[in-house]
Amino acid sequence: MCVDYRQLPDYPYPHGLNDLVSVWKNITKDKDASNIAMAGSSAGAALIMAFIHRAKEENLVKPAVLFLGSPAADLSRDTDSVNVNEWVDNVLVSYDEYMGKIAKMYADGLDVKNIGISPYYGDFSDFPPSILATGTRDMLLSATIKTHRKLRSCGVDAQLHVFEAMSHCQYLASPDIPEGEELRKEIKYFFDRYF
Repeated sequence: MCVDYRQLPDYPYPHGLNDLVSVWKNITKDKDASNIAMAGSSAGAALIMAFIHRAKEENLVKPAVLFLGSPAADLSRDTDSVNVNEWVDNVLVSYDEYMGKIAKMYADGLDVKNIGISPYYGDFSDFPPSILATGTRDMLLSATIKTHRKLRSCGVDAQLHVFEAMSHCQYLASPDIPEGEELRKEIKYFFDRYF
């Protein structure tokens, strides 16, 4: 199932998150959450992370396992790769010219470090097992690595796969590249451990 949640430019935070929570509540009325995985990339991965924070706050059941592809988990400029990989990442390209503008629009006047906007800043205890992926040219490389380390420090089973010379989420734009095929296999192996 793919959730058609409300998005920018018309719908800033928390519209998309509220949509995901609503869909989740409906699905889990008659489906066992232990048989459900959530997968997302970029903003979708961050939305999943924000959803897990919300699920913990509202005592909702959580999915069994997560795939978080290059999550936009920290929309601040406070990470190394946002600066080092600026103009190297051929997808996100530049913080000031693209990513920062999107972050400001999504935050809609709120602090970008709000855990609903930049879920890295929340508590990762009791997160579902998670597999993460990024590339060495990804502006969100640092956010992905920091998320992985934080998951591990909270005792969460988490794997991180970093692909050489890959920009932001290129496994989606070019699904037939060897790295994309390898990543799909790794996700399957990881998910199979929980189903």
